[in-house]
Amino acid sequence: MHSTTEKDSRYNNLEQMPLSEILQNINNEDKTVPLAVEKALPQIEALAAVVTRQMKQGGRLFYIGAGTSGRLGVVDASECPPTFGVPFDWVVGIIAGGDGAIRKAVEFAEDDINQAWKDLQAFDINNKDVVVGIAASGTTPYVIGGLKAANQHKIATGCVVCNSGSPVAAEANYPVEVVTGPEFVTGSTRMKAGTAQKLVLNMLSTSVMIQLGRVKGNKMVDMQLTNNKLVDRGTRMIMSETGLDEQTAARLLKEYGSVRKVVNVYFKNR
Repeated sequence: MHSTTEKDSRYNNLEQMPLSEILQNINNEDKTVPLAVEKALPQIEALAAVVTRQMKQGGRLFYIGAGTSGRLGVVDASECPPTFGVPFDWVVGIIAGGDGAIRKAVEFAEDDINQAWKDLQAFDINNKDVVVGIAASGTTPYVIGGLKAANQHKIATGCVVCNSGSPVAAEANYPVEVVTGPEFVTGSTRMKAGTAQKLVLNMLSTSVMIQLGRVKGNKMVDMQLTNNKLVDRGTRMIMSETGLDEQTAARLLKEYGSVRKVVNVYFKNR
């Protein structure tokens, strides 16, 4: 394994840097992340393709991870229902240590190699599903154990890691390796590595949902109307698609509860 996430920062004496220099140097490092993601596009495509295939057959997408990686999986999973109007259990984020670890680190939770599979079994996981391990270092025992057990049960596996040739990637059928290099603060993978993982998860879930028909044109027509901002956005979508005035669009949106339903009914009755 070639580990770069733990290498010494390219910068030193950080506590002596002027604030403007700290910010500029962090920004300089951040600029390298999208380029690292670009190099992994073929791997991301392969993973997105298998997730789409499995979900079209009734499968679900599971993220497993610890610390920052686990939290990023939980964030991506939790945003799919309001964004795309899908059931809450289509995409599931599981973090080592349980939901309490989202806010407060649970000591040594990531070191239990058997716990991830136990956590997955609570969801009656089966071979229609896909398990994606998220681990910046690519060495997290919790993730390695979860992927290994999923493979033993003939469940498709993927990963998002930030080192090449890692143990996590070795367990994944569809590995995504985004090599982001040393962090500004040595070993602080919540920075560049976390940014890279967030970008990949955005690409993965969004591309899958588009292929599952949860976007029309470029609009989130199935989004949940959970606040006034989204109701206003939905109203404007309907106006754009149908040419209806604002009052009528708003009334129909309230009546049918979704942009897609309003647009479908409008064109069906024309």
